[in-house]
Amino acid sequence: MSPLRMGGAKVSSVTAEALTAASGSLGAALTSGGDQLPEAQVQRARGVVTKVAERTALVGGHTVVALAGATGSGKSSLFNALVGGDVATVGARRPTTSKPTAAIWGDEPAGPLLDWLDVVSRHHVPGDSKVEGTVGSLDGLVLLDLPDFDSRETAHRAEAERVLNLVDVFVWVTDPQKYADARLHDDYVAALSTHDAVTIVVLNQVDRLSDADVERCVSDLKRLMGRDGMPDATVIPTSARSGRGLDVLGQRLSNAVSGANAARTRLGADVRQATAGLRTAVADSEPAVKAKGEGELVDALARAAGVPTVVNAVERDYRMQAVDRTGWPFTRWVQRLRPRPLRRLRLDDGRGSVTVSDADVRSVLGRSSLPPPTPAARAAVDLATRRLADRAGSALPTLWGDAVDAAATPPGHAMADALDQAVISTSLRSRTPVWWRAVGVAQLLLALVAVAGLVWLLVLMLLGWLQFPSIETPMWGPLPWPFVLLVGGLLAGLLLAMVSRFLAGIGARRRATVINGRLRDSIATVADERILAPVAAVLERHRETRQHLEAAAKV
Repeated sequence: MSPLRMGGAKVSSVTAEALTAASGSLGAALTSGGDQLPEAQVQRARGVVTKVAERTALVGGHTVVALAGATGSGKSSLFNALVGGDVATVGARRPTTSKPTAAIWGDEPAGPLLDWLDVVSRHHVPGDSKVEGTVGSLDGLVLLDLPDFDSRETAHRAEAERVLNLVDVFVWVTDPQKYADARLHDDYVAALSTHDAVTIVVLNQVDRLSDADVERCVSDLKRLMGRDGMPDATVIPTSARSGRGLDVLGQRLSNAVSGANAARTRLGADVRQATAGLRTAVADSEPAVKAKGEGELVDALARAAGVPTVVNAVERDYRMQAVDRTGWPFTRWVQRLRPRPLRRLRLDDGRGSVTVSDADVRSVLGRSSLPPPTPAARAAVDLATRRLADRAGSALPTLWGDAVDAAATPPGHAMADALDQAVISTSLRSRTPVWWRAVGVAQLLLALVAVAGLVWLLVLMLLGWLQFPSIETPMWGPLPWPFVLLVGGLLAGLLLAMVSRFLAGIGARRRATVINGRLRDSIATVADERILAPVAAVLERHRETRQHLEAAAKV
């Protein structure tokens, strides 16, 4: 229901609770939106939130109505006619109103309200005063005569605009000569088109026109109001001199006072207008960013962190350990002279796992010896983060897209340290294969067999050299057993070592696959914490801002 037209289905009544909730949602949107909302609209919205809090805190049921118009439109004369006395100074040609003048109907004190409006000139209308022809009381009405909004005095214009920002109902007063003035329509009416429920349009000084001319001017003014965004605006033709239309205007003011909802209606329109100004800076939805779901990004970070180098070292280290545990016992010592790949990268402490504190990571000695990422690897990371930012922010307004881009680009040194920590804190070992121990035991037995055959042969040779009586040597077919033990032990050991190398190659590749998965999981965690989580936080702020604005727009 419009607070001006009783029974007219213009707007629904704005409750105090709905207004407070909408203002709170608008304030929450400003908080969550932060620097991603345009500064001009933010300042305007903050002013609206402050105004709602201040206006609703004022006790009383007053309705503030402002008569606003251009120079010579007859505002002051109309004001005096409604008040029933010469309160405002009337000027024929030049603006005479420099400060707003207030007329108050009713006995309820309006001092705090007028102090908030900063209106010093005040006139109390007698209790029995009313506009002839109106039904209902005007008690609670605060009528303001404003300075001309097109005044040559800058201070006058600024004062008019300041008070217009605070009043509850607008009465745009124009005359047959200036009703099409661009300043009235473009700077005020069109700018406040969302406030049509608290807008009254008056075509004053119609006593100068014939009835036919009045009808034509009213029709043309309605057309202009429709162009300004108020197609349902009603134009009231008035004349302060003849009294024409004062009863209709007085009835509209009486309706506004009796409804006691004009202030909330105007504030609700302010909230909707401020919300609409901010809504263009927020998209209708947010893209989904899945944690650990960015394969390209993880691949690029893995290359930059040296994961391929580590995986290769793990595979070679596995082979060396396998040879050391299952190789030919007579040549195993050669493996111990070779540097272990993981130890060269400072990723193996000799105990099979690595545990490094944060302090160790930040220190020089706590870092790995992995080579720094190549330019190609760094370029791949930059490309992956840019693509992530593009996917997450391309559908968002520019300021939000920039925030997503900044969130997806963490500081280089911090990211390098995090990747290095992820690598050195990942276990690069797993359970020792059972077959290593079995083959190792078998190799030792074969070595003992070969040594036993060699010792047996040496004993036989020594006895022959000393010309002791020969000892009967058992035979295995045509071959003596000492020779069979020596050659058989050596050949079997070599063959088992060759088979073990083959099996070690298979196991090394499997171990490399397992470690690669572990490292990629660790790198994905870093990507989630350092890149995806900040991007998701920006998108979450965008979602909260959008939802707050949607809630504020429902007032």
